[in-house]
Amino acid sequence: MTRLQPVLLSGGSGTRLWPLSREAYPKQFLPLAGEESLLQETWRRVAELAEAAPLAVANEEHRFMLAEQLRQTGAAPAAIVLEPVGRNTAPAIAAAALQASAGGEDPLLLVLPSDHAIVDAAAFRAAVQAARAAAEAGQLVTFGIVPTGPETGYGYIKAAAGQGVRAVERFVEKPDEATARGYVASGEYFWNSGMFLFRASRYLEELGRFRPDILEACRAAFAAATRDADFVRLEREAFAACPSDSIDYAVMEKTDAAAVLAVDVGWNDVGSWSALWEVATRDDAGNAHHGDVVALDCRDTYAWTDRRLVALIGLEDVVVVDTDDAVLVARKDKVQQVKDVVAGLKRDGRGEAVLHRKVYRPWGAYDSIDTGDRFQVKRITVKPGAALSLQMHHHRAEHWIVVRGTAKVTRGEEVLLLSENQSTYIPLGVQHRLENPGKVPLELIEVQSGSYLGEDDIVRFEDVYGRSA
Repeated sequence: MTRLQPVLLSGGSGTRLWPLSREAYPKQFLPLAGEESLLQETWRRVAELAEAAPLAVANEEHRFMLAEQLRQTGAAPAAIVLEPVGRNTAPAIAAAALQASAGGEDPLLLVLPSDHAIVDAAAFRAAVQAARAAAEAGQLVTFGIVPTGPETGYGYIKAAAGQGVRAVERFVEKPDEATARGYVASGEYFWNSGMFLFRASRYLEELGRFRPDILEACRAAFAAATRDADFVRLEREAFAACPSDSIDYAVMEKTDAAAVLAVDVGWNDVGSWSALWEVATRDDAGNAHHGDVVALDCRDTYAWTDRRLVALIGLEDVVVVDTDDAVLVARKDKVQQVKDVVAGLKRDGRGEAVLHRKVYRPWGAYDSIDTGDRFQVKRITVKPGAALSLQMHHHRAEHWIVVRGTAKVTRGEEVLLLSENQSTYIPLGVQHRLENPGKVPLELIEVQSGSYLGEDDIVRFEDVYGRSA
């Protein structure tokens, strides 16, 4: 039996779940449907089927978050293929197929978006097993979701008559409601889930038939890739020259090897706040709440808060999302317009489109808790054994106060060890580094002062994470 290799696609930005999901910390890394993130749940869902460690494809900016979240599940990835720019799913899966077959094997690739939710994991695993024979025989199998209603936000797949794995008759775009009702009533159409099972060689073969330009660019980017531990960095120039296209348009709608297996597993692409409400646990009035929420005389609401108390009174079909630096209030039937809010923020150069107030880094995190004219206050957490880069700033000085753990501080030619309640000062223009030599997280308060306090005022001299800026 051919080895089963899960492929986790983690390139999405999740703008429709703003303000919780942001470009620098998108929805696949958030615990939206359970205690673990969507990425972690995706891997756990198929871990017992896998005959190889997971192979992930991700945006280079997310590499450390992805590696850390997989580590928390106990998984050591076979590789993390890093895209220097986004080029949609056809090139991403091609890069994964090239990596999976680089050692001479031809595994079955179980391709899974890492930002979906599935209620019945056991039923999904059974469906994967049921599709294996067809995939091993050379078919490109996709999993069609048995529709629960006339959803207009999904594409549809029309299957040939029969049971089990069937030929695909056609793929159709997102329909209007009347068309969707006809599709559901016919029993011949299924939602397009974006999940696939096929041999690596068969995907590359069909991609080469229909989009040789994409395959050629991916081969060039993979051949010139640099490798650093688990990371495979596709060569930027070659991958940037690759056309952007989805696997559906590039391959599945053209090949005569497309097949579909209908599944009823409680699938949801968690593509909006209303979709998240649908998969959440709700009270008798249809309210689904996360965090410290009080609701009086409310029906069918969704509220999310991380810290503060949120109180709702007399609301119906409303979404309220409260984060440290932004609040969203919207009708459930209008939440798709969140992406327009994000587009406007990006046009205006607003940081809230990209970053949370708390920003995660490979060494830990920083939280900008206050800012004003010529000053900024941050709460910094450094993981045990981790170190920031050796750096300096042209426009700001910094004061560090240790509130928990031990800090090893390089300041010019000096090296200091600071414990709780001790502090130090980093003058403008002086090279410095912060490290945590201990076994517990290091927490400190940083007060920056100066004429410019932007994150781009960093000159790095040494960095264990390969960052130059």
